[in-house]
Formats: sequence, C-alpha cells, structure tokens
Amino acid sequence: MTEHDKSKFGRRDFLRAIGLGAGAGIAMTVVAAGPLATSAAATESDAEKKKARYNPNAEDVKNYYRVNRS
Repeated sequence: MTEHDKSKFGRRDFLRAIGLGAGAGIAMTVVAAGPLATSAAATESDAEKKKARYNPNAEDVKNYYRVNRS
C-alpha cells in the first residue's frame, strides 16, 4: 500500500474546515443575539402578551383574502 502525503489539503479537510467555520459563525451569531432577544421579551407586559393580535377586519387582511381568492 502507498502512504498518502499528509501535507496535502484534501477535499475532506476542506469540507471539514468549511463546516467548522460555519459552525463558529452560527455560534457567534447566537451569542450576539442572545441578550437582545431576552431584553426585548422582557419589555412586553403580561397584558400585552395576552392581547388579541389578529384582526380579521383589518384592511391588510381584507386585501390579502380579496387578492388570493380562488
């Protein structure tokens, strides 16, 4: 059997490096966005969390159903 040259940067090494780089980028994004998401959720009161958010008589909802009628 022949021995492979370890100094070459092969396809598997390239894909492994790409995967590690992408994982590190995602981890940094999650770490950076973590405090922002919790502070935004903390500003909403309990009454605001329970209020009705869907208004079927709103103009944008009426327009959506008018345009997408089959």
